Amino acid sequence: MFVDTVTIQLLAGKGGDGVIAWRREKYIPKGGPAGGDGGNGGSLILEADPQIPSLEHLRNYRIIKAENGMPGGANNRTGRNGRDRIIKVPLGTLVKDPVTQEVLFDFTEPEQVFKICKGGKGGKGNSRFKTSTHQAPYVCTPGTLGESCEVDLELKLIADVGLVGMPNAGKSTLISKLAYLEVKIAPYPFTTLRPNLGILQGSEGKRLLIADIPGLIDKASENRGLGISFLKHVERTSILIFLIELAPFEERDPFEEFLMLRRELSQYNPALLEKPFLVALNKIDQEETSSLIESFKERYPFDPATLFEISAKEEMNLDVLKDAIWSLKRDIHPLPVDLEECEIILQ
Repeated sequence: MFVDTVTIQLLAGKGGDGVIAWRREKYIPKGGPAGGDGGNGGSLILEADPQIPSLEHLRNYRIIKAENGMPGGANNRTGRNGRDRIIKVPLGTLVKDPVTQEVLFDFTEPEQVFKICKGGKGGKGNSRFKTSTHQAPYVCTPGTLGESCEVDLELKLIADVGLVGMPNAGKSTLISKLAYLEVKIAPYPFTTLRPNLGILQGSEGKRLLIADIPGLIDKASENRGLGISFLKHVERTSILIFLIELAPFEERDPFEEFLMLRRELSQYNPALLEKPFLVALNKIDQEETSSLIESFKERYPFDPATLFEISAKEEMNLDVLKDAIWSLKRDIHPLPVDLEECEIILQ
């Protein structure tokens, strides 16, 4: 199960109590105080782990606690510190205040750590209170409570390439061919109910991470269909690929669908339209698609070099698309565009 939001209560360990004890040995008649200090409580630490795909492992937790410190002992023995508890989270996780939604930390690098709750301090034993005028103090202090908080953890996938398209446009098929990934593929909408991640292998061991975002529909930014549940995963991608289905036997306009996808991205976050992108017209293996392709090209206001005709199922022109992805990744720059014609894109 792909889980990208959880709310959990975090509680650091309490410090161990200091103790009252006395040194009583046969040949030391005035042993004096010998109560040890308590150990410090364990802290709660979040750590980014790129091997974890989602927050699923945390979805059944309501409270996560660190270990308490142990109390002190006789003969000035200090109690053992509580063990820190390290909570692994996926790369791309945001730590948010559940009330204000303020971002407390953003995990963007592998093995980043964030000490979110510090453990309590151990109490002092009675030997700490001995002075020249107070040789037998009968006092100690308890350990302090550890810090606690409630946080929202929200995952925004960090990927090099994001596949965006309508339901049943062929995104799952495309990622399975580009990344040799086994995914669920079926001839009905909303087959993909969670993002799929795959690796595009390049020369010299280079790799790109591709995210297949579940299908968007009109007014997805208003939480229709799968809504904004997965739109947020597009924000962290470097390159977008708009996958447009050519459906000659249905009353659909591929170019209008392209405009709709860009409109939904803009309404969710206008900065998404500033990302470099490619457009892939899919299913050219079907009959009577040539007129749809020509109509799309005539109305397409961007650089024609960003437009590709492919068939993911039959693996037609996928090598050309791969080369374009690698080229764009190597030299990301704004794409040439006719600004006057492009006004319709944001309407």
